[in-house]
Amino acid sequence: MKPEVLQILKEYGQEHILNYMNLLNEEEKENLEEQISKIDFNQLKNLYEMTKRKVEFEEKKIEHINYTNKEKLSEDRIKELEEVGGKIIEEGHYAVITMAGGQGTRLGHKGPKGTYELNTKYGKKYIFEIIVDTLKRAKDKYKITIPWYVMTSRENHEDTVEFLEKHEYFGYDKTKVKFFMQGELPLIDTNGKLILDKDKKIKEAADGNGGIYEAVSKSGILEDMKKNQIDWIFVSNVDNILSNFVDPILLALTIEENQKIGAKSVAKTNPKEKVGVFCKMNGKPKIIEYIDLPDEMAEQRDENGELQFGEVNLANYLFHRSVFENLADVKLPYHAAFKKSGYLKENGEFVEVEEPNVYKYESFIFDVFERYDDITILRVKREDEFAPVKNKEGNDSPETAVKLYNDKM
Repeated sequence: MKPEVLQILKEYGQEHILNYMNLLNEEEKENLEEQISKIDFNQLKNLYEMTKRKVEFEEKKIEHINYTNKEKLSEDRIKELEEVGGKIIEEGHYAVITMAGGQGTRLGHKGPKGTYELNTKYGKKYIFEIIVDTLKRAKDKYKITIPWYVMTSRENHEDTVEFLEKHEYFGYDKTKVKFFMQGELPLIDTNGKLILDKDKKIKEAADGNGGIYEAVSKSGILEDMKKNQIDWIFVSNVDNILSNFVDPILLALTIEENQKIGAKSVAKTNPKEKVGVFCKMNGKPKIIEYIDLPDEMAEQRDENGELQFGEVNLANYLFHRSVFENLADVKLPYHAAFKKSGYLKENGEFVEVEEPNVYKYESFIFDVFERYDDITILRVKREDEFAPVKNKEGNDSPETAVKLYNDKM
């Protein structure tokens, strides 16, 4: 092993990696050394220390956040907004990013989640195919092919590209489709040690959807947006098959309110629904998770009987390009999650585990909201725009999502 790599391992207490050397051939040793040289060990050390510290809660002033209810807009107002937003889309200043870095594991599917097949009233359709259907309808309406950027992960990048190539992008212009990968961070066990995977490399995992800002910059996508004069970018998850991601109304409202970020919400079904909601925290826009919202606040209603904290986060966001430019080199805070992960023992045996054993670090796309004074929120009807495919059965399953899709489409 190269002296400089050996020095890094010793400095950060990761010498146990040396015990695997007798398992590796020359090529595997070179790959491992290269991987080690690219890891920010100081960052990892700080992240691990964070997991050992007790969280100190700062005083939080949580307030209601304003929103526009689409259902209460007049026909004339809808038409006015559609004209303003539609003009920007027609002029080619609008693009779409699909966050598609996940696998379909929870659905019992091997492969990227976008390659999962659903049995709709129009026949069998892949999730990616449904997304392309939406893009094609926008093309027919606005007479322009909207650029489509697909964020993948190392785990599914090749499979995603190969799948869309094989299906000829479901008839969409492939020159308007570009892929980029989100970043990764190593997993760390409870002793702060790196683990190895079956491929004899340090095991890493995607660094959360908050890595999108850095990834867009590093991959050249941001430069592509500038070159093509794209000013507004809609970002959404791959698994919401009713996502209305070419939306002139949200676009026009965001511009009218002089904001750089817009988002969509749906009304909470009840105060105890286990969802993240929009709010103002210490005067800044924020997503607050249900476990952090006190029961008495969750129950609060306004003079119209609406929940004060009832705007559910759909992970449907609109950004002005300047947001990506400003955040290209900014490191968002990471959140630790305790997860299960198999690992390679020093004798070469791969162990599957039953209980959480490693820390995974993720940043969240919405953590940037608090860098701005306000954002635009458009409340839409759940049955119109929210049909997530997350679980194999029950809520947010293929069955529930397809029913919503069939009813709407």
